[in-house]
Amino acid sequence: MAPAMKTHLSRVVLFLILAPTAQPGFAAQNASSPGAQKDVNANAQAAYQAGNAAVANNDFKAAEVQFETVVRLVPEIEEGHSALGAVLVGLGKFPEAINELQKALALRPGDVSAQTNLALVYEQTGAYTKAIVLFKEVEAGSRGARSSNSPHALPSSVLAGYARSLAAVGQVPTAIAKMKTAVAESPQSAEFHDDLGSLYAMQKNWPAAVSEFQKAIELNPQFAAAHMHLGVALVALQQAPAAISELTLACQLAPNNPVAATELGSAYVANNEDDKAIMAFQRAIEVNPAATQAKYQLALVLQRTSHEREALPLLRQVVEAEPKNADAVTSLGLALLLAGNAKDAIPFLQRTLANRPGDPTAHENLAAAYMQMNEIDEAIQVLSSGLKSNPDNFQLHYNLGLALKLKDDNAAAIPELETAAKLDPSAHEPHYTLGILYMQDGRYDDAARELSLAMKLHPDNADGWATLGSLYRKMNKLPEAADALREAIRQMPGQPDPHLTLAMVLAQQGQATEAAIERKKGAELERVTMNLQRATVSTNSGDALLQKGQLADAVERFREALNNDPNYAEAHRGLANALERQGKKAEAAEERHKADALEESRP
Repeated sequence: MAPAMKTHLSRVVLFLILAPTAQPGFAAQNASSPGAQKDVNANAQAAYQAGNAAVANNDFKAAEVQFETVVRLVPEIEEGHSALGAVLVGLGKFPEAINELQKALALRPGDVSAQTNLALVYEQTGAYTKAIVLFKEVEAGSRGARSSNSPHALPSSVLAGYARSLAAVGQVPTAIAKMKTAVAESPQSAEFHDDLGSLYAMQKNWPAAVSEFQKAIELNPQFAAAHMHLGVALVALQQAPAAISELTLACQLAPNNPVAATELGSAYVANNEDDKAIMAFQRAIEVNPAATQAKYQLALVLQRTSHEREALPLLRQVVEAEPKNADAVTSLGLALLLAGNAKDAIPFLQRTLANRPGDPTAHENLAAAYMQMNEIDEAIQVLSSGLKSNPDNFQLHYNLGLALKLKDDNAAAIPELETAAKLDPSAHEPHYTLGILYMQDGRYDDAARELSLAMKLHPDNADGWATLGSLYRKMNKLPEAADALREAIRQMPGQPDPHLTLAMVLAQQGQATEAAIERKKGAELERVTMNLQRATVSTNSGDALLQKGQLADAVERFREALNNDPNYAEAHRGLANALERQGKKAEAAEERHKADALEESRP
């Protein structure tokens, strides 16, 4: 049923309950009205009968005309307003229907037909509390009028509307009871089985929901909503392949329904098929450009697949359409932060923190944005505030320690990092940062302890091994220094500093030959590094000149870069572009080929 599940295919089920064809009000008027009034009443009675005949033929437009004549001729007669209201409901003219049905009940408060139709139209227009009041009155008034063929107070069609209203205000168990009664009275109704399944889904009773959706499909294999609801339930049961089958069929049966396409996309996400999910979400947006749920889900998939730039405009559209969508606001703030746009991210992250003042992650994210803006004091304030409500949060203590370190406040940073290390003994980051701070403060034994522990917890850290090796050298722990530096070189063979430091350690140990070898390697790597830096500067200059159209100068800068580093692919590619614009196509092709070969050879 419509309100019971997260998404649904729209359908309107209304039940016209017209007054009986006998017209007691007209008869009374005829008995007491002379002359012209008799003619008016006779015309009204004829119009009423013609309206009933039109209803019997499902010609609601013609019925509307006839019943409008009735209420115009005899506005004081309740039956005309009740009948016109019922027909207006059938035509989907809900505001006009409500007006007429309210007039009918003002004239005769106990009119069951008017009460029922007004309750149904209230349910259809979302006025669920008003609908429930009327459904209760109808149910109470109908208990004494049960027939042998219908032992229940209300017909199944009305019970279904009653159940939908109850579910919409959170009275799901009562709604299920009403809906089960409706199903029992009309077991061949696919719609009622689908409604009952949706109510079970609201309770997350997925097996019961699946059973009802399957019954609905057995009764009507072309029932798109039931296929979609079944697919959603199967996703919840982690049966994504089966869900995809059902949702694909729902999309085939209702190709222009964006909700079905969105749910299909979600099923593909659950099945780790992001490419197909993207296509499904894009289809939903194509059908309905205002489909914010599809846009949001598409943005999340694009972010996950490293297409952050395409995700950002979608997130902006979602937040603009749904400014109170807290998840979308948070996602937009994070997306901007990850894109390096902390300035624009901060207002959204501030909104997230205002909505979730006790959420440690909200404090972390806003503080990270302030850190990116180099507004360290603001970051410290946010992190300190977060710790007031989350005193045992590892990440807040660690981040606060880093922020205080950036302020060169080692005395305040160290206790925060020590607390973080105690809260999560398996985390290497606090130990590493503590090692650096202790080393800065001259506490070498403490620094060595923390750095050594950090390396044990996270050995794949070449810089860390190099730092530990340098520290051990200062402490005159030469064998330990040599071991740490050799590990740094193993992980990072192209960096000169570990070789040069190891050369000094080996020299102190009296290993002159080995020291000379390491010193030579370090010097060679240092020269390569410097040449690469020079080549990078020259290439950047060449690119700038190329953009200005200064081709000869650009060519000179690119050749200068290649003199410093013949294996710098970016310089070859820049030179190719400049030569091509000079009309030297053969030379340009040769340089482009060199660039491609160098890039392909990169590890």
